[in-house]
Amino acid sequence: MKKKLIRVTTVPSSMTGLLTGQLRFMSNHYDVLGVSSKGYDNHLSELMELEGVPSYAIEMTRQITPIQDLKALWQLYKLFKDKKPFIVHSHTPKAGTLAMVAAKFAGVPHRLHTIAGLPLLEATGIKRFILNTVEKITYGCASKIYPNSFGLYDIILEHKFTSKHKLKVLANGSSNGIDTTHFSPNHFNDHFKKELKNKFNITEEDSVFVFVGRLVKDKGINELVAAFTKLNVAYKTTKLMLIGDYEEDLDPLLPETLEAIQANPNIIFTGWVTDVRPYFSIANALTFPSYREGFPNVVMQAGAMELASIVTNINGCNEIIKNMESGLIIPVKDEMALLNAMTYVLEHPAETKTMGENSRQHIVSNYEQKVVWEAILREYNSL
Repeated sequence: MKKKLIRVTTVPSSMTGLLTGQLRFMSNHYDVLGVSSKGYDNHLSELMELEGVPSYAIEMTRQITPIQDLKALWQLYKLFKDKKPFIVHSHTPKAGTLAMVAAKFAGVPHRLHTIAGLPLLEATGIKRFILNTVEKITYGCASKIYPNSFGLYDIILEHKFTSKHKLKVLANGSSNGIDTTHFSPNHFNDHFKKELKNKFNITEEDSVFVFVGRLVKDKGINELVAAFTKLNVAYKTTKLMLIGDYEEDLDPLLPETLEAIQANPNIIFTGWVTDVRPYFSIANALTFPSYREGFPNVVMQAGAMELASIVTNINGCNEIIKNMESGLIIPVKDEMALLNAMTYVLEHPAETKTMGENSRQHIVSNYEQKVVWEAILREYNSL
């Protein structure tokens, strides 16, 4: 009889977007249940069907909402008491706190939480104090904490959120690794790329920078749009593709950034897409000037697609990218450094292409998906 494993995320898109295929893999070894918010049109149920595991909806928010949080905490506690899991493994900050506290009180023997970034690092004042306290509560209730990068491991110890014996980085980092067969430039021929470029009025002479992720301040979008606007004056045959959604409630962009996105015909906003590979296939480089990350899937995906990346010098990014070997590393919140890096890509196409090829080799060697899954499974089996 398989032991019960419950995986918890705040929203359903995290369960499948960040952990694609992992729950299906684990279901070969454990009795897996996916728990998250219902999502729009019962999105959770749909996504869990794709993973081939049952789901249970508990509404959780990404903001500080005390009444809703207490309700979710009680529902998680009741679920854990009823199902009696051997392991509860949570991802994302709110789900981590609620699941770890509920699992502790419900007597779950193994309470695991993966850290894939620390939003609190950009907070200040009373909000920072509250978030620090909540983080310590989460770690205190967990039996094991898995930072998904070595940089995060160091930051957690530096801030004294928990003790060293609870921490472990699995494999070489990453929460889910990359399916390098799926993320491969070989899927897209010249005809396909030409058709896609035509769709967005991109000519063969144009150079394309792509960003994939939430269009928010913390991802460096204000700096990216400002740098591109300057670049576009000097290099008129350049395009910037922004792939993702706005989050006006949590982390809005500057009004002038929004205005520039709408006004500049060379900035292409696609909204959220289900498959980012085609956009990587027509780009010259990924621009990812984020302020904070865990171990960003986007940078690994771009690398697997033989795309050089411009990233900030933060944990995760500076572990995936080697400066001038597989991409360019720039300081955080530095618009001029970003502009210079983008200019380098335009003026050194051969070197940029080589960096992209090196990047794929590095991803294949270190972050292949099955390697990460097997490392997590070994961890489960060792408990």
